[in-house]
Amino acid sequence: MSSFFHHFTAYYLQSVSFALLIGYIADLIIGDPHGMWHPVCLIGNVISGLERRIRSILPKTDRGAFAGGVCLLVLTLIFSAGLPLAVLMLGYFIHPWLAFALQCYMCYAILATKSLKTESMKVSYALESEGLAAGRKAVSMIVGRDTERLDETGVVKAAVETVAENTSDGIVAPMIFMAVGGPVLGFFYKGVNTMDSMVGYKNEKYMYFGRAAARFDDFMNYLPSRISALFMILACVLLPGETLSGGVRVMDAKRAAKIWKRDRRNHASPNSAQTESVMAGALGVQLAGDAWYFGEKHEKPTIGDFLRPVERQDISRSCRLLYGASALGMVICLVIRFLLVHLFAFMV
Repeated sequence: MSSFFHHFTAYYLQSVSFALLIGYIADLIIGDPHGMWHPVCLIGNVISGLERRIRSILPKTDRGAFAGGVCLLVLTLIFSAGLPLAVLMLGYFIHPWLAFALQCYMCYAILATKSLKTESMKVSYALESEGLAAGRKAVSMIVGRDTERLDETGVVKAAVETVAENTSDGIVAPMIFMAVGGPVLGFFYKGVNTMDSMVGYKNEKYMYFGRAAARFDDFMNYLPSRISALFMILACVLLPGETLSGGVRVMDAKRAAKIWKRDRRNHASPNSAQTESVMAGALGVQLAGDAWYFGEKHEKPTIGDFLRPVERQDISRSCRLLYGASALGMVICLVIRFLLVHLFAFMV
């Protein structure tokens, strides 16, 4: 048995680079798999089931809610990392090529590059072809805020902010975790991220129950969000820019870096404004500001300078920066993998 674990570990460490690259390319071509058997969807269903069960057992008090949230965090993380590890080990026991195919699929399912572009561009298409009501409905599918009060500028801003935030949460951060620990660590991260998106709200229902998940998500994303911001700034250097009619240059790396340094803390979350500030600087627009959640208005500082109004085309521009940062991130993550593999080989 110890020999099996040794061989599996060596295989796992050496095969991640190829699986990550294949998964990334598959994600760019195919996009996110849909349906209840999507691994992240499965994690979400487990979280919902655990929440119902835990709430039915523990006392209906603030302390009981917090304890329940800690239980949810621990059980979700055990499931999120344990199941992929068990599946890969079983696949390797049957045949190494089966394990590799499973690993490629897992890497593909964890990333969401094309899906993020597709869903955000639906907002642009809806505004253009069907009007504001359709745009509000489309953006409501990808943001957590209330969208009924948004005008067209608000709808576009919400879409651009989502692309900016998820450049880290949905692409670069999981890339980094997979580069370090393969899809098992990638799914560990997705478990944290999915929990935060489901229970990490500061409202009456989740103020205490979701606190552990929200804090752990902040911890897990602390470094990746800042690395993602740097990738986006570097991508501005590499991507072709354009000068708009008002004289504002888009994909301006110098301005992106300036706004990032100034506004990266303009958010209640320690991480969300990292990539949003880069996006605002790169596009030359002002993002964030007050927003409505669950019928309550939340006053939030703005991010970026108002050099020009936000326009529909900014959604496609934000997606261009998303793709540039993801490609740059993939190259750097593969370099990290190369160094880790050679370090492992040297140690053994």
